[in-house]
Amino acid sequence: MKIKVGFGFDVHQLKDNHPFVVGGVTLAHHKGAFGHSDADVLLHAICDALLGAANLRDIGFHFKNTDERWRGISSVILLKETVKLLTDKGWQVGNIDAMLCLEAPKINPHIPQMQKNIAEAINISVDDISIKATTNETMGFVGREEGVVAYAVCLIEKG
Repeated sequence: MKIKVGFGFDVHQLKDNHPFVVGGVTLAHHKGAFGHSDADVLLHAICDALLGAANLRDIGFHFKNTDERWRGISSVILLKETVKLLTDKGWQVGNIDAMLCLEAPKINPHIPQMQKNIAEAINISVDDISIKATTNETMGFVGREEGVVAYAVCLIEKG
């Protein structure tokens, strides 16, 4: 059996009165992530980790922000498309470990639903998806609630 590890990172600007979608869950908050798609920073980091592990470039290569097909699209769909790319190369996802960095809102109550959304999109167990959150202790653009950051690592397997 062959295994590979991938790392993903994403960042999005936060804007007032904009939807805030994280892990396929729309959070109630006065600010939200802004981007070409639904700007789901967590799923974008996961897509990049998976694509990187399989040596399939990055999310921007496959889902360009200049392509109107992806404008406003749910990142759950981008994740499903990413998994299809891996499956076509014979890979399957082993596990994902992700970290969100934001000051607010609190993420912990939403983690089970995020895990469920990701597990269904990837077709793996929720037990294979770890999501954690931390603040930036009010420092920098994250601390000032100007942006949100996500990191993800994954393991993929073949054969």
